[in-house]
Amino acid sequence: MSSYQQAKALVRKYFTELEKASADEAAAVLKKYTSDHYLWRGVYPFREQFGADAVANVFWKPLKQSLRRMQRRQDIFIAGTNEISGEIWVMSMGNFMGLFDAGWLGIPHTRKIANLRYAEFSCVEEGKITQTGLFVDLIGLMVQAGTYPLPPSTGVYFNYPGPRTHDGLLYEDAPAEEGIKTLNLVNKMVGDLDKLNRSGSMGCPPEVLERTWSPDMLWYGPAGIGATYTIPRYQEQHQLPFRENLDDKKFHGHVCRFAEGHFACFFGWPNLSNRPIGGFLGLPGSSVNAEMQVVDVYRREGDLLAENWVLIDLVYWLKQQGLDVLNRTQSITNNQ
Repeated sequence: MSSYQQAKALVRKYFTELEKASADEAAAVLKKYTSDHYLWRGVYPFREQFGADAVANVFWKPLKQSLRRMQRRQDIFIAGTNEISGEIWVMSMGNFMGLFDAGWLGIPHTRKIANLRYAEFSCVEEGKITQTGLFVDLIGLMVQAGTYPLPPSTGVYFNYPGPRTHDGLLYEDAPAEEGIKTLNLVNKMVGDLDKLNRSGSMGCPPEVLERTWSPDMLWYGPAGIGATYTIPRYQEQHQLPFRENLDDKKFHGHVCRFAEGHFACFFGWPNLSNRPIGGFLGLPGSSVNAEMQVVDVYRREGDLLAENWVLIDLVYWLKQQGLDVLNRTQSITNNQ
């Protein structure tokens, strides 16, 4: 098997065993598949955890106790060589679906099906998972529980679909030249936006986006921002509110960035920092320059980017400015 096939097979076995495991068995599964110096990065309040026991006790065990009979519903599964530092990474994106039977993080249970959006990055070295980046959309879960904590969003949040082409599960390796083409296009797009940030411009001429994006682009943002469709609506409902209402924007780079076939992905720790000057997420401005941890997953169609799934740790971004939406929700709902 190729190196990507070995990494993919390992991660798929890990996913299967973890899904079948009870809450109390999660630590044993993690110990089987992760290294002794395992580093796990997650959204607030989890942040950085070290070792299988910590990851199981802080994240997987409470989640499995809350979202019962949980299934991993994958929409995209790819692997590649991290162009930042050369390791092999595997990325899975989709939903954790289960019965929301017990409160979690102050979010009250519903006893109904819930879908928790996720993107999980696994670094595979010498037959073990050595690093994980796992982002989940906690505000999206709050929407489903009826405890949305923010003003109305500019886009619309819903249970987002996978790729329009239904070809995102790359269990077999894709031709290398396709991944190179996809990654080059993503890097061109990132470079355009970084140049715009460094220029100090608060806006973005549409022709900048037209260099790399399809006119019918689909952008699936985190709950709190929502999804939008076509370049004009993307600019109206996300890009311009983001650019015009956040100042001091600085790009900090990525932990991991790779592509396979028509798909590419990255995450940063943090990706960027910025300072809200009023209006973003419908909230007032702040003097705090806050970090943003972001995941982007892309689908290329021809020579342009057609779809983009995005997760942002908005809960942590707000926490840095003194608003802990999880604690506030728990105090209001009296949820334990």
